[in-house]
Amino acid sequence: MNKTTKLLTGIMLVASLTLTACGAKNNNGGGAASPSASPSESPSASPTASESASPSETVDGKGFKFAMVTDVGGVNDKSFNQSAWEGLKTLETETGASVKYQESKEATNYLTNLNKFVREDYNLTWGIGFLLGDAVKDAASKNPDAHLAIIDSVVEAPNVASITFAENEGSFLVGVVAGLMTKSNKIGFVGGIDIPVIKRFELGFVAGVAAVNPDAKVEINYTGAFDKADLGKAAAASLYNAGADIIFHAAGGTGNGVFNEAKERNKSAAADKKVWVIGVDKDQSLEFGDDVTLTSMLKRVDKAVYSVSRDMIEGKFPAGQVTTLGLKDDAVGLPETSKTNVPQDVLDKVEEYKQKNR
Repeated sequence: MNKTTKLLTGIMLVASLTLTACGAKNNNGGGAASPSASPSESPSASPTASESASPSETVDGKGFKFAMVTDVGGVNDKSFNQSAWEGLKTLETETGASVKYQESKEATNYLTNLNKFVREDYNLTWGIGFLLGDAVKDAASKNPDAHLAIIDSVVEAPNVASITFAENEGSFLVGVVAGLMTKSNKIGFVGGIDIPVIKRFELGFVAGVAAVNPDAKVEINYTGAFDKADLGKAAAASLYNAGADIIFHAAGGTGNGVFNEAKERNKSAAADKKVWVIGVDKDQSLEFGDDVTLTSMLKRVDKAVYSVSRDMIEGKFPAGQVTTLGLKDDAVGLPETSKTNVPQDVLDKVEEYKQKNR
């Protein structure tokens, strides 16, 4: 099988999975909450993490209330939930709207936390992540006058906006980086829970590697959790021990353990034995450093949360619609900091594939 055939096969697999997960729709137009959650404070983050999340026009959001409920990864996961919260904090800064979050420590918290904000008449309540799909559907059906939105799942209800991403497109690009930069031709992928959204990360990444380096092999390891750094560390250790020199994670807070394992190894490793991590959702080099972060697959959850919430203020909330964001929307891709560790010729190849897939 030649490179072109492999590339097309990988893209077809990913496209098929995306349609299945999103219902083939694309309309762009109970338990106590965590006592440690601090709804009025932002978690630690880079000041520039959401700098391009908002347009320049001024919108008055005073009097509007927005909230989000995290999955079990928590708001300080250095990844997905944190990015969503940064989007709401940008909304607060730009429009004057009030924003809060509630962490979920276990799945039984999801519906309780959503209903808390619905009862308090929030203008819009977000469920952050695929795992909140059933809870959002339940809350929406029992509260038809409330407005809800969800990231990474499709909830067919007239009062819910569903936002999904073409993770496969951005993951393909970091797969190109990994395929061209591996020295061992052994690459790893660490996933959280094996659900459609994470599968899109995996398949896009594998297709990207295969497109530029058919001799490289990608080993897959799902940990079954988004909030267990120890499992991420163990998964990374297994992959690095087997010869992998680059690991891409799509595991939320579990992925923090992948970085921890790589950092420990690099402390005593010779220069030619250095290992790398490809981050996810945010530019994770800002959190874990350039010495271990090869690049990251940006997924602009912050931009999506900001934009849809702003639409609510402007009376344009996409109720009942499904919006899928990808390369064409600059919603997935690589951060500017990639040039720190990724050679220009590799970045040029990434850009070549990016233009092909827009």
